[in-house]
Amino acid sequence: MRFSVFLNARSMAPEEDRQLIKDLEAHAALAAGHGFDAIFLPDHHFNGYMPVASDSYMFAAYLAAKLPQMHFGFSVTSVPLHHPVRFVERINILDQLTDGKLLVGVGSGTTPEEMIGFGVNYAEAGAVADRNLRIAEELWAKRMDDPAVEFENGPHKGRVLQRIAPAAYTPRHARLMPVAMKEASARRAAENGWPAFIPAFTPPKIGGTEPFTHVRRYFDAYKAMLLAAGHDDATVADALSWTTHTYQVVHVAETDEQARDELMVILRAYQDAIEREAAFNARAEADQANRKSDRTPDALSDDWIGTWCLHGSPDTVAEHLRPYAELGIGNILCGTTTGPLTPERLRLGDQTLRLLAGRVMPALRGDQA
Repeated sequence: MRFSVFLNARSMAPEEDRQLIKDLEAHAALAAGHGFDAIFLPDHHFNGYMPVASDSYMFAAYLAAKLPQMHFGFSVTSVPLHHPVRFVERINILDQLTDGKLLVGVGSGTTPEEMIGFGVNYAEAGAVADRNLRIAEELWAKRMDDPAVEFENGPHKGRVLQRIAPAAYTPRHARLMPVAMKEASARRAAENGWPAFIPAFTPPKIGGTEPFTHVRRYFDAYKAMLLAAGHDDATVADALSWTTHTYQVVHVAETDEQARDELMVILRAYQDAIEREAAFNARAEADQANRKSDRTPDALSDDWIGTWCLHGSPDTVAEHLRPYAELGIGNILCGTTTGPLTPERLRLGDQTLRLLAGRVMPALRGDQA
């Protein structure tokens, strides 16, 4: 089982931005030094949700030069917000800089505020994302003397006469990672031999169902498609080894009681941050095309904690993850800096890295050995 770190911290004021960037650089280096497999970054804009996420490809390139052994991933790139040409160019450059150690999560986006900032209607985001991905495939496949690739998709327009430069390092192009929540997304990952994100959402109509039940359902469906696609054994093994289940908050302490107490401190600050952001999102919901169907979560509720958080002593966390390892989940993505990145939050995140690396990861990798 692989373990990756999700740099999903928030800044609460402009004067905090620079320190957050430097702190996340140090946290990523600590993860690399303790044997984590990858650094994942979000793609968000305007709201203070990790300021470097406004161009997480640039931050990944900076980190890649310092941490050449690491894989880098995105959880997830909001495809409608990216011009298809720039999307393909950035991925190819980073694919070259990382020697192919790149995993590009793709999705249709999150908030109306982010969409209107880029001229995209929230209600059309899914269709724009699907079309952008088809355009990207055309651009990746285009040779110098092929006919021009022409497109008009929401706010994105273009006519590409030559090829995309640089070429990708990876044959065809870097691996994309769809979220395997919809059949079409799971099939896109499976048929291409790519990993997938395996969600743990608990639908309201099935309230109380354990998140693992949903993980198993989505994973089994994706794996069946992957095996049916006719890939060679190495492609299947690589895809499964990076198939990822995400925890928004992972917190480990010496005892379960300490971990729970510290988790609640983290979540209170996180809830304050997302409620502030929700007020700005509400201003963006000016018409039906920019209206969200879901609401701001209550991160202090038992349901949210049970779905999105992993916390406890090293033994408790390892025991929780064993069924996921047995199922075949290849990568656990750990949100270790969730919420406003105060010095205390960073200390707790570093504590989690050390305990995961020292006592959780060896236990699970020992089981597999």
